[in-house]
Amino acid sequence: MQIGFIGLGSMGLPMASNLLKAGFQLKVWNRSPARAQELVKLGATLVEHPADTVDPQGVVISMVADDAALRAVVLGEHGIGQRLRDGGIHLSMSTIDPQTTRELAALHAAQAARYVAAPVFGRPDAAAARMLFVLCAGPQAARQAVQPALEAMGQRVFDLGDDAAAANVLKLSGNFMILGIIEAMAEAMSFGERQGVPRERTAEVLTQSLFPAPIFVNYGKQIAAHSYAPARFKLALGLKDADLVLAAARRVALPMPLAQLMQGRLLSAVAKGRGELDWTAAALGASEDGALPGAR
Repeated sequence: MQIGFIGLGSMGLPMASNLLKAGFQLKVWNRSPARAQELVKLGATLVEHPADTVDPQGVVISMVADDAALRAVVLGEHGIGQRLRDGGIHLSMSTIDPQTTRELAALHAAQAARYVAAPVFGRPDAAAARMLFVLCAGPQAARQAVQPALEAMGQRVFDLGDDAAAANVLKLSGNFMILGIIEAMAEAMSFGERQGVPRERTAEVLTQSLFPAPIFVNYGKQIAAHSYAPARFKLALGLKDADLVLAAARRVALPMPLAQLMQGRLLSAVAKGRGELDWTAAALGASEDGALPGAR
C-alpha cells in the first residue's frame, strides 16, 4: 500500500518508521525536511509539499502538533484537501478538537474522500516499540481499509464506530485523566514530603500497592525525582490539550473543575518558562505551593 505521511515529530517519525518496516511504501513531508533523512534511508520518498504525498484514491496519514497545523496541511495552498478525492482516505492521528474533526470530515466528504480519526495513547518510546493504543473512528469501509496500517503502528486498535469525532473525545478524556493523575501524585508526594516521608518512598509504596498501573509507575518516578527533561510530551502541548477539553466541555455546558485546575497549573508553568519540559513538570506547582525543595 502506498501511503502519504505528514508530520515527522517525536511521534510521527517512529510511527512512519514502523510503517516502512512493515512493508508499506511512504511519501513523506515534514516542515523541516532534515527530519525525513532517516526515513529516506529506509526507502521513503521525501516530497516538497503536503499535497505531493497524495495519491488521489490513496491514504494520507497526518500526525501534527495541533489544530492549526492540521488545518494548514489540509486547507493551505499546498494542502491535501483539494487533492484527496474519490475514495481517498485522510487518516488523522493528531490530538485535536472534536469540532475540527467534524469540519474536516465534512470537507473531505464534499470531495468524495473519507476522514478517519485515529489519535493514540503512548509516548515516543511506545511509538518506537509499536506499543501505541489507537482510537479509531470514521466510515466503516475506511476504518477497515486503514486497519493494517494502524496495526503496524500500535499494539491494539479500538474501533469506536462511524462518528470520527468520538475518537478525539476519548483521546481528550484520556489526556485529561493523565493530568489529574499528575496532580494527584504531586500532591500526595508533597503531603508526604512536608511530613518527613521522602518523595521516592511515597511513589514506591503507592505504585507497588494501590496503583501499580504503568501510568502511575512511570510518571511517579519522574515526579518523585523532579525529572522533567528531556520531554517525552511537552508541557506546552499538555496545556493545548487542557484548553481543548475545556472548549469542548463548554460547548455542551459541562462543568469540569479538575480540568480548570490543571489548565491553571499548566498555564502557570508555561508562564514560568517550563513549556519545553515534560508535562509532568506541572507537578512543580504542588511543590511550590508547599514551599518544598525542588520547586524551581
